[in-house]
Amino acid sequence: MINDTYFLWEKEEYSYPVKGKFIPNIVTYIHEKNNELRPAMIVVPGGGYCVVSDTEAELVAKEFYNKGYNAFVVTYTTNLLMTIPLKLQPLKDLSKAVMLVRKKAEQFFIDPNKVIICGFSAGGHITGSLAVHFDAIELALHSEYEGVSSRPDAVILSYPVITSGEYAHKGSFRALLGDNASLKELEYMSLEKQVNKDTPPTFIWQTATDDVVPVENSYLYAQACKKHGVTFEHHVFGNGGHGMSLANEDWADGNFGGDYTMQQYYENIQFMIDNNMGLPAPFNMMGEIPKGVCAREIVKEGKKKLLSQRQRQPDKGIAVWPELAHNWLKKVLSI
Repeated sequence: MINDTYFLWEKEEYSYPVKGKFIPNIVTYIHEKNNELRPAMIVVPGGGYCVVSDTEAELVAKEFYNKGYNAFVVTYTTNLLMTIPLKLQPLKDLSKAVMLVRKKAEQFFIDPNKVIICGFSAGGHITGSLAVHFDAIELALHSEYEGVSSRPDAVILSYPVITSGEYAHKGSFRALLGDNASLKELEYMSLEKQVNKDTPPTFIWQTATDDVVPVENSYLYAQACKKHGVTFEHHVFGNGGHGMSLANEDWADGNFGGDYTMQQYYENIQFMIDNNMGLPAPFNMMGEIPKGVCAREIVKEGKKKLLSQRQRQPDKGIAVWPELAHNWLKKVLSI
């Protein structure tokens, strides 16, 4: 397996005011060199636009790698401190990631006409945003990327954030657009209202009992796909909470793989510790944390406590979704 990291922007190109050295990037999971061009699976983890969760990153990439894809994980810009709204920055990150994969198709041994994006929760919102806004003027790049399309050939939306309306996940939209978002901005990012005939084929799955992002988000997007003649498949599982990832034993046991997607989160938590700022849950329950303590260790300790409290169980019924998605992609893209 070839594991490399590619930064999506040069330092001088990246203007979002982060607290550390973070620059959005993409990590590869590529089969060793051979003569076969494989489909590309670009994984976009969730996290409410406040973190890029490691629970939906390497674990998912390796699942599709084992199904024959060359896989990639995108770590995009987030807004944990809720200071400056993200606006289009995460969408620009993902758009550039798709362009990079296509531009380096020969190097990555992928078919540039079979580029799929698999997004989770808020990562599903970025994925869905690119599916409906791929031709936005704000996403256009010049010089070496001019003419390289960022339109996905298909998307997988896993318990996605979709609507800014009645069933909105308000925290995601606050981080993305701020507290004073205009109606125009909210409409633009309410994806069920933006689906059109050029939206790529879409596979959607969610649980009916999702306790964070209402399942109506998935229904609204599926209905929009049907209305506009977009090829889609929609699965709703009868049980399970939010953030099920692969719903397998590795997920339940916390064996997520590399935590590189958490870099910006660690740097933000470090900033908060060093400036005596109140930490987000669950770290605000850990008592006073002195300056200089390593944020990464604090986060790991907090995650261990959460895992022990939640006692997550694998669910074989839900764990079939990657196989369902793979079989669907075989039909729509002849994979």
